[in-house]
Amino acid sequence: MKPKNKQNTVDLYYMEARSKLIDIAAFMDRVERDGFTDDFRYLAFKDALKELDSDNRTRKVLLSLSDPTKELIPVATTKAACGAWPDKPQ
Repeated sequence: MKPKNKQNTVDLYYMEARSKLIDIAAFMDRVERDGFTDDFRYLAFKDALKELDSDNRTRKVLLSLSDPTKELIPVATTKAACGAWPDKPQ
């Protein structure tokens, strides 16, 4: 079934996206104020932001933050994911 009237995506999601954008700006301000700009996660985050103005941005952002290796590691070295690939060339 198709909806009778297509809803305006901007009307539906703008305020949520606006809030997230402000959260991102605040995160970046805190990182920069506290001097952690060389952290690999922050560098990966900034690289991922560059993909927002491209085609297929969701895929590109996700891939930019993902482990690019194909080989399995023999043993996990941490108990949690860190959200960015530490050995990615910058």
